[in-house]
Amino acid sequence: FFSSLFLGVGKTTLIQKVTQALKSSGIPIDGFYTEEVREGGRRTGFDVVTLSGNRGPLSRVSSDSSASRREYRVGQYVVDLVSFEQLALPMLRNINHGGDTEKRICVIDEIGKMELFSQAFIQAVRQTLAGSGTVVLGTIPIPKGKPLDLVEEIRSRKDVKVFNVS
Repeated sequence: FFSSLFLGVGKTTLIQKVTQALKSSGIPIDGFYTEEVREGGRRTGFDVVTLSGNRGPLSRVSSDSSASRREYRVGQYVVDLVSFEQLALPMLRNINHGGDTEKRICVIDEIGKMELFSQAFIQAVRQTLAGSGTVVLGTIPIPKGKPLDLVEEIRSRKDVKVFNVS
């Protein structure tokens, strides 16, 4: 797992380069990464992009400061949980239901506050990490403030190596 305290240090770029190298070597790989969405030079949100080429919103800036009860928010961003789950969950379930005969690589960029609003995603990540036939290449945030349970669980696993990116 790659970890960083700051946005924009290159975790996703690193994931993309490693993914391209693995794909060109013929290694079975699937997963998703998150990508900034910019309009007029400013960040307006994040998209989920699967390695199979599907894309959809993860979050967008909301101009409305009064959050409704059904909105999931991180700072100024409103998380589109339905879109995220429609893209990420089928890929994770597919990885988890494959046979253990061949090693597979699963890219999960990232496991952070926005993604962790989804209980189904949390369960799928745990299942993926428990699978003996899957190697996970992912990103997690360095804790600042209240720790995120799944992130700390991943960080403390004996079979996980965390590289801090700066």
